[in-house]
Amino acid sequence: MAFRPSSRQLDYFIALADTCHFGAAARRCNVSQPTLSAQFKLLEDQLGVVLLERGSGVVEVTPAGKALLPFARQALDCLDELVHHANSRQAGLGGLIRLGAASTFGPYFLPHLLPRMKATYPDLEIYIREERPTKLGRDLQSGNLDCVLAPSPLAGEQSAGTEICKEQVLLGVPMDHPFAQHEELELAALEGQGLLCLGPGYQLYQEGQLLCRASGARMLEDYEGTSLDALRQMVSIGMGLALFPSGYISSEFVKEQRVLLKPIRDFAMERSVRLYWRRNSSRAHHFEQLAMLARQTVTEMKVPGVRTSLEEVNRS
Repeated sequence: MAFRPSSRQLDYFIALADTCHFGAAARRCNVSQPTLSAQFKLLEDQLGVVLLERGSGVVEVTPAGKALLPFARQALDCLDELVHHANSRQAGLGGLIRLGAASTFGPYFLPHLLPRMKATYPDLEIYIREERPTKLGRDLQSGNLDCVLAPSPLAGEQSAGTEICKEQVLLGVPMDHPFAQHEELELAALEGQGLLCLGPGYQLYQEGQLLCRASGARMLEDYEGTSLDALRQMVSIGMGLALFPSGYISSEFVKEQRVLLKPIRDFAMERSVRLYWRRNSSRAHHFEQLAMLARQTVTEMKVPGVRTSLEEVNRS
């Protein structure tokens, strides 16, 4: 019978490739360093391939190792999928969900969703990571995350998903700006104005580019914000204008008096937030259930400017 690596050997290989250190890899895998070293050497011997280059305390993945590493990750991911699928009837949404959330959506939505998830599935373990959408997309495809809550589109042709909600996007202006006197703004009035925005990798960055091209406003790329909070603070001291989604507005603008929010009359903006997972995942039914729970949560939050497909069906 042909040699087949064990899941533990593949775990050791991935840990070594990620950490480039035998001690750190052993700690990550909760085994002694001699055990990890012996099992990894056995893996190399049985495969007949040198996976790591060792020397003077430095560990580097060989070209052969780099070629085989994606297959090792995929093999472990398939084993995880098998176990999740086998346990799905007894463990709610599969026992564990590694959920990624865009940092422009998760902080004000997850505090409402997570208690509902735990109440509905008390045995469910939930691992959360907040990041920019481009990084979340990569982590989803590599198997480091099971699903991702993020504005569309999310990069990656291997992703499937369903919409959770749509958020209206408004323009924030300083309270002492001439625009503060208007209920809504004309698109042409933005010509020459400076627009602050988050950096590339965020959907709001793309929205800002579209707005600048349509109006003649200037993207202030030398002053990119690291968060919506940072943008709000920069707008409040007159550094420029910025775009804010309705969910964030409802959560963080309650006591904000130095920034006013304005719709643009002839350039309405909104973003679609979706739950994504890997295409052809055997856990798709789990993620569909999670998406329904998320839509119900949005509906109960009753945030102005945020709507779900459930609300649209109820109105029709």
